[in-house]
Amino acid sequence: MTDNSLRSVTVERTSTGHFTAVNARGGTIEFGTEGADFTPVELLLAAIGGCTMADVDVATTRHAEPDRFTVTVTGHKVSDDQGNRMTDLEVTFSVAFPDGEGGDRARAILPRAMKTSHDRLCTVSRTIEAGTPVTAAIKDA
Repeated sequence: MTDNSLRSVTVERTSTGHFTAVNARGGTIEFGTEGADFTPVELLLAAIGGCTMADVDVATTRHAEPDRFTVTVTGHKVSDDQGNRMTDLEVTFSVAFPDGEGGDRARAILPRAMKTSHDRLCTVSRTIEAGTPVTAAIKDA
């Protein structure tokens, strides 16, 4: 693996049930387990939706700016003999392009763009589908 392949975030506990993630570029996102905060599971769903949406956005908007472009990601959180996990993940696009030649081209490539994102491009959903080990370690403070 090359040095430029490494991705990293640091998560800090800010108070009971509240956390802040910081990326290497200084961006932050707050989340938690209480109140209106996004939960870690919701962040996973957002990451799936955002990743595939970004792929499809690049492919379609070179032809036309969408009138509407939303993605909804759903799944079921289950707890069974395998532990807690998400099942039946589904990504649903709701996209409308304007009338005209550009909109027609964008509509025509939308299914292929969605498939390419799912099958090859979206790092987040590809990682989930392929599966990868996750390790945990304690670093001395």
